Amino acid sequence: MGDAFCSDCKRHTEVVFDHSAGDTVCSECGLVLESHSIDETSEWRTFANESGDNDPVRVGGPTNPLLTDGGLSTVIAKPNGASGEFLSSSLGRWQNRGSNPDRGLITAFKTIATMSDRLGLVATIKDRANEIYKKVEDQKSSRGRNQDALLAACLYIACRQEDKPRTVKEICSVANGATKKEIGRAKEYIVKQLGLETGQSVEMGTIHAGDFMRRFCSNLGMSNHTVKAATEAVKTSEQFDIRRSPISIAAAVIYIITQLSDDKKPLRGFDRFELFFIKWKQMIHWWIESDISEITLFYQFYLDKPFSIVDFKHR
Repeated sequence: MGDAFCSDCKRHTEVVFDHSAGDTVCSECGLVLESHSIDETSEWRTFANESGDNDPVRVGGPTNPLLTDGGLSTVIAKPNGASGEFLSSSLGRWQNRGSNPDRGLITAFKTIATMSDRLGLVATIKDRANEIYKKVEDQKSSRGRNQDALLAACLYIACRQEDKPRTVKEICSVANGATKKEIGRAKEYIVKQLGLETGQSVEMGTIHAGDFMRRFCSNLGMSNHTVKAATEAVKTSEQFDIRRSPISIAAAVIYIITQLSDDKKPLRGFDRFELFFIKWKQMIHWWIESDISEITLFYQFYLDKPFSIVDFKHR
């Protein structure tokens, strides 16, 4: 309710706002003072644990260039029209049964979005995964393959290309039952298909041990000083020719640092995050033989304790 000047009543009267029609109506004579007004208030938001299937949002999502119509098609969502007249429920059923060339893509994009949210990935990685899946789907050669593994592989490749790599184990944890072997095969298939399309090898991005350090240290609940020491240690390890998996190197560095500090972690704690180990004593011996002064410096600086080779060798 509010006050406004009515041209018929020749005075200020109380008015009623009809939000569904966007009209401002005089409460005394019924004159429509303003029509089709725009509601500038904030839009409703729907959260995962609220509203159930009742979505109060009155607008659609953003346009999607990967879909045929940009994602702006019209659907019959409610049995009542804008005028309030009852519409047959069969209209909505017939529309759902109609041909929709993007139905499979929409379902796949929703699955990728769900996996991205569960892994806490940024929107750019999700969009890149959508693009990769769209390119593979356009070739019409993925029929009969495990769809969950294919989508998980798209997300894995997108993480690599955006320099935010995730381990296959992490991707597998949100892949709706797809195994590591299936995801690996799907990844090889996608890389092969994209290579045939472009005529050149697909750039996957290089994985470094430092890409996993912050996340692994956070999962293990390590202190800030220990994390800084592990970060410096993994930078030092890049100077050596350690022909092991970056995940293994990251695991070994974390274990070495925790054993040298007061923040010790048992080996079974690393198994929770699928960290594979190399011979960590051999690697620390390489560092010691290479530059004992540099190692001693950052251990003492970050861990605030003296570095003892003898103590470490007897662990």
